[in-house]
Amino acid sequence: MHASIQQRVDGVAALHVRSRIATAEFYAMIGKDQPVQQIRFQIKNVGNAYHIVERATGKVKGFRWTWKEASDFAQTLESRADGVKVTLSGGAQ
Repeated sequence: MHASIQQRVDGVAALHVRSRIATAEFYAMIGKDQPVQQIRFQIKNVGNAYHIVERATGKVKGFRWTWKEASDFAQTLESRADGVKVTLSGGAQ
């Protein structure tokens, strides 16, 4: 990845972390629990494959042939949506 693009990605990730910290501090100040983050991706069995579906849009983000692979891919997508850098080793995307 080009250095300027990587720098921008890192900056956005840092801002995302800061916003989460500020939100947590706000809820602590008012004495309430933070709302729980709902799951963004759901695994659906379609025929003999497992589709990973984004719940907000209903779009299929990928599919895998085994439940384990589908679960790993869904967790990877969740992590990426949270701003965590994740690399996939093996398996098609």
